[in-house]
Amino acid sequence: MNESILGKKPQFSGHETFPLRQLWLKKAFDAVTYDTKGARKSLFADESAIVDFGVGKNMVSSIRFWALACNILVETPDHYETTSIGKLIFDDRDGLDPYSEDIATIWLMHWFLASNPERTTTWYYLFNHVVQQVFDRELIANSITDALKERSIKISSATLKRDVECCVRSYVPRVDSDSPEELSEPLLGELGLVVHNSKDSFEFRRGAKRSLHDGIFGYTLLDYWQKLENSGSVMAFDRIAHDYGSPGRVLKMDEGVIAERLIRLEQLSKGQIQWTEQAGLRQVTLKNNSDKSIESLKKKLLEAAYGHD
Repeated sequence: MNESILGKKPQFSGHETFPLRQLWLKKAFDAVTYDTKGARKSLFADESAIVDFGVGKNMVSSIRFWALACNILVETPDHYETTSIGKLIFDDRDGLDPYSEDIATIWLMHWFLASNPERTTTWYYLFNHVVQQVFDRELIANSITDALKERSIKISSATLKRDVECCVRSYVPRVDSDSPEELSEPLLGELGLVVHNSKDSFEFRRGAKRSLHDGIFGYTLLDYWQKLENSGSVMAFDRIAHDYGSPGRVLKMDEGVIAERLIRLEQLSKGQIQWTEQAGLRQVTLKNNSDKSIESLKKKLLEAAYGHD
């Protein structure tokens, strides 16, 4: 079995079963940014963290997990650091969306969680490898268990069950709970990517994704491009639409919608991204595919998505 299906080091815990909430990423970013002791490793583990974050110990651990999984923080051997994307979005002075109020931020966080199998393996598996339109928790858990067996990886069924439940509830809140925390809308729920059919049945919602700005779509395209080995300056349309970890799979978009967005990206990127369709061959060309150029273009596309172009 291809290792990329579950990543090199699949992970099925760390969130303490709490789905991502609106202000958690900002809280984690600020905690590291303003920590007077150098954002040491005990920042999220000290007894004072409960007071500083205003939540219970398990929820503090969850906040840390989501900040790392969403690429807002990185962990070094002895401290935490904020990332460039974290600063771009959450900086108090000139951040694009410090309080996660813009739908663009939520789309971006979904991309980080569902396009990388390493930390949020179930999220990646659900959006890339579950091909059924309608699914349930058992289908996800059984499919992941089978994939793990092929690589001789053992995991507690209870741990996997909790992870699958947290993943599903990240997009669809529990409707059978008396807890206000359970009933409050999870951050990713605003995207409408998954709908609740019945008690045990869920369904992917495909379509135009009208709340997804072309700038965010362009960012995901470039981010995917950078992850591929020897990707070069030209990419076939089929890869963008159908490959594991691609924008088409992760964002649940149909071919027609993807093609329309790629055409529009040429203007939005000022010609840096070019779409061609000749004799049935559809492909995208990057005018400059150096890492420096791609990072600069990603930043410009994000700024456009937040209305700062």
